[in-house]
Amino acid sequence: MKIEREHTAAIVIDYQEKLVPAMSGKEGLIENSSILLAGLCTLDVPVFLTQQYTRGLGATVKEIREAARTEEFVEKIRFSAYEDVLKECPSIQEKKYIILCGIEAHICVLQTLIDLRAHGYIPVLVTDCISSRKDTDKEMAILRAQEEGAVLTTYEALLFELLGAAGTEESKKIQRLVK
Repeated sequence: MKIEREHTAAIVIDYQEKLVPAMSGKEGLIENSSILLAGLCTLDVPVFLTQQYTRGLGATVKEIREAARTEEFVEKIRFSAYEDVLKECPSIQEKKYIILCGIEAHICVLQTLIDLRAHGYIPVLVTDCISSRKDTDKEMAILRAQEEGAVLTTYEALLFELLGAAGTEESKKIQRLVK
């Protein structure tokens, strides 16, 4: 099964000011996620940011907002982003594949993934663009995601899969991003 960009959207979960500093490997998480999001924007894949209880946890960090090329977000209080994103961004209903990245892997990302799968979507978990405070929680989230039927990938593999071919202006932009 190949992930087709015209049937794909991304949910970018809770990269917030008070959460990011507590994440394991936060520098790599932000760097990888920024490359992923810049690439998705280059490929015109719709990107939806979420924020959990913004008043207490702050806004999405600047690097992620800039890479996603948006200041808009879906406010949520549930751990799963599924219902709130569906309500606020109905265009996502037309998609088959939903790319997931964000924090925390074992809570909000995983619960969103489970809900997406239960409603017939194919969740695509970008394993080098998720984190938790503890590495064991991230590891367990990846194992559970696999059991739930998610597609596991990395940001570079995904961007080239969505790209499909070399020799285009898009491919040059993607190659510059991942170098």
